[in-house]
Amino acid sequence: MSSYEENYLASRPQSLCKMCGKCCRVVTTSLPYEKLCKMRDENDSGACDFLSLFEPFDSVESARKVDEETVDNIINLLEQDGNFPDEGITFYTCKYLRDDNLCSNYENRPRLCRYCPSTPWSIVPPGCGFEGWLFWKREEVKQKIRKAKEELIELKLLKKKSINDDMLKKITTVEQKLQKNIDAYAKYGSYMW
Repeated sequence: MSSYEENYLASRPQSLCKMCGKCCRVVTTSLPYEKLCKMRDENDSGACDFLSLFEPFDSVESARKVDEETVDNIINLLEQDGNFPDEGITFYTCKYLRDDNLCSNYENRPRLCRYCPSTPWSIVPPGCGFEGWLFWKREEVKQKIRKAKEELIELKLLKKKSINDDMLKKITTVEQKLQKNIDAYAKYGSYMW
């Protein structure tokens, strides 16, 4: 795990959770169900954990009957971001969620549950206690990426001025590191910030 992920997870204020159960009642993933099943069959730990907890709804309408607001919120966000999957979307429900919104498997819950929401780009249900905090975490990442882009521009200018081969190699190494940081957030839109 990178130091950013460790810092993110360590700073995630669990006290923000309202224990409404919505994040367990109706969820989705960025991967189609068939792909998750294939990954599980190949022993991918994330897919195994997810599918050991969550059962797919038989349709989007079935998920809407459980929590229309959450389903519509997820669909709207995916459409706005241009990330709505071509294969459609599958919604899931956790088989361990009790009627009182508590987990019947809490002590044995996997990492997936322990670290939810796991990234600043996690889609949380409307009214979730993490909404504001996630917004600020996304903004921190965006600022970090913008700064890296500014540094890349400065390095390109410095490269034009430098005639020393050792200095050019050092600049190139730093450029590659900065570009790698930007690329790490490409799926979240880092090229647009």
